[in-house]
Amino acid sequence: MVQLVLPNDANTMGNVLGGRVLHWIDLAAAIVAHRHCRTEAVTASMDQVSFHAPIRVGQLAVITARMTFVGRTSMEIRVDVQSEDLLSGAREQTSTAYLTFVAVDAKGRPVAVPPLRFETKEEQKEARAAEARRAGRLQGRPDLVAR
Repeated sequence: MVQLVLPNDANTMGNVLGGRVLHWIDLAAAIVAHRHCRTEAVTASMDQVSFHAPIRVGQLAVITARMTFVGRTSMEIRVDVQSEDLLSGAREQTSTAYLTFVAVDAKGRPVAVPPLRFETKEEQKEARAAEARRAGRLQGRPDLVAR
């Protein structure tokens, strides 16, 4: 996804609002989740997000998202955000987030999702890291272990 940062998206310092970036992150992850499971999917969690650099009015926010892990009914999606200067094309990483989505039926009950197929060793490595993140999230949430 690419968003042009306009004054309406910014704070008084001319930087995009953090809440706007979180909205874009959630949208990009939702698209990935829906395209993978081809059913409704809801945001279950978003890991800590740090804003490493601002995105200024007049720059582009370049948002990339990809599936990193699939459980029985849950999916983890990694979202990276970069700023891009329109004139030079220079990009800077501004944030990374991991979101968990749960596939649901029409009544909001969790449903099984298709498995994730890995094409590269990097994807396999990312999946192992995702399993560790998932274990950490579930440690404090025994109600989610079955998902």
